[in-house]
Amino acid sequence: MKTKVANLVQILRFDLLNEELNLTFAPVMLNLYADAIASLKSGGVLLYPSDTIWGLGCDARMDSSIEKIFDIKNRPENKGLILLISKIEQLNEYVEQVPEIAWDLVEFAEDPLTVIYPKGKNVSRYMLGPDGSIAIRLLKDEFCKGLVYRYQRGIVSTSANISGAPSPTDFASISESIKSKVDYILKPENLNKKEGLKSSKIIKLGLGGEYTMIRS
Repeated sequence: MKTKVANLVQILRFDLLNEELNLTFAPVMLNLYADAIASLKSGGVLLYPSDTIWGLGCDARMDSSIEKIFDIKNRPENKGLILLISKIEQLNEYVEQVPEIAWDLVEFAEDPLTVIYPKGKNVSRYMLGPDGSIAIRLLKDEFCKGLVYRYQRGIVSTSANISGAPSPTDFASISESIKSKVDYILKPENLNKKEGLKSSKIIKLGLGGEYTMIRS
């Protein structure tokens, strides 16, 4: 059921987060990013810790890379994917018309929030729903945001599991089949904060501010 967004900020319990991207990383971290970015640029598929669960990712413009993800996961091509961005301004790059309410929702989100927008652009056809919609999440997590920021464009996010299996919240629970088929594994040494996380909330927005809660 769709409802006008009047108090959606309160419903989703959003707080103002004055969070800046911390660009001071140790050299070993920068090397991790460099190798991952090189793989992305060459069309590779990454296994990496997203801001929620462990995920598979690639350049969101490359059909062949996304097809490889579907093959790794044994997943139908008609199931949705999420685009991760590091800056709110990137919404204009990937969405034809951003609903006005979206700016505050994504900027002030307290928890990871994926928003489905009415019409996407500048991505592979696999990133779009049957109605042309696109699912995008603005990253707040420092590590994952650092990767996408340095790549300078959005990347694909989908859970690192065989289709139908539980989504992995830690590295140990990822199938060896998945690990053996990706092109690069981005695994920082100190990953304690990545254990036991869960999938993001998902909300679908209309141009007039109406919304549908897909996953809370």
